[in-house]
Amino acid sequence: MLAGRSTDLQPLTMKALWHNWCYQSQHTCDTPCNGPEKWDHVNRVCAGDNQSPINIVHRKTVPDKRLTPFQFKQYQDSFQGTIKNNGHSVQVNVPHDAYVIGGDLETPYKAVQFHLHWGKNGGPGSEHTIDGEQYSMELHIVHMKQQHSNLGDALKDPSGVAVLGFFYEESLSENRKYDPIVKALQSIKTTHAQATLSAVSLEQLIPPQQNLTNYYRYKGSLTTPNCTESVVWTVFEKPIPLSKNQLRKFSDLQFKDGKDMVNTFRPVQPLNRRVVYRSGGAVALAGAALLVASVAMAMGLSQPN
Repeated sequence: MLAGRSTDLQPLTMKALWHNWCYQSQHTCDTPCNGPEKWDHVNRVCAGDNQSPINIVHRKTVPDKRLTPFQFKQYQDSFQGTIKNNGHSVQVNVPHDAYVIGGDLETPYKAVQFHLHWGKNGGPGSEHTIDGEQYSMELHIVHMKQQHSNLGDALKDPSGVAVLGFFYEESLSENRKYDPIVKALQSIKTTHAQATLSAVSLEQLIPPQQNLTNYYRYKGSLTTPNCTESVVWTVFEKPIPLSKNQLRKFSDLQFKDGKDMVNTFRPVQPLNRRVVYRSGGAVALAGAALLVASVAMAMGLSQPN
């Protein structure tokens, strides 16, 4: 899933380098690897027209009434998964049948895994940006259509994968719901290290459902090689709070070469001819507030200032 097979007639050593993709923070003279600007050497799709992440310019997004609130099924169920340092991120596989419906998704999508992207010591590190603003970190919950038996098959379907993206922002207090994740990080500092995660649910990792009506939707790709363009992206506006100390813990991890695992994000990609749609949550809430105020005025329950 992470690297394509090169068909170019290059020396074996060069082929090995082509498969060796990395983030810009890893690329040095001492460690030759293909940074984001050369990911198309790993797979040509990485230079495609529908790549992710992107910068979302709010005023250029198009409202879409079909983008109704999601229904999160079995998200509240706790599980003890395995958390792993996979060499470029932290990943947790979801072992039970949690899935999402609604939000103009054509079919139920089953949760497969989640992983994160971050900066350095709590600095900017999200992959998507909003009006050029980069958040501290970004959570990706990866789903596939229920009819597919594995993620590899789902990626062959033009809309086989749906990823829910959530931003993080720094808060003054620690988010105790994230204790199982943050505490496990100290056990998985090196590549391929893994640990059993204390009981956790997907629901506790994301904002309350009532705060998830505002989101953006566009057609994109995986944000690491092979960069497959089969992802229905949903990026939520409401960020998740984490303390500065909690955010910094992610920078204690290490890449496979022993360097600090920092700035694990791909730069934003050209939007090209794609359209980014937005849900009508904010408009609907504003409309409801005006309606209540109008009724109250008519009934004499409220007096204008």
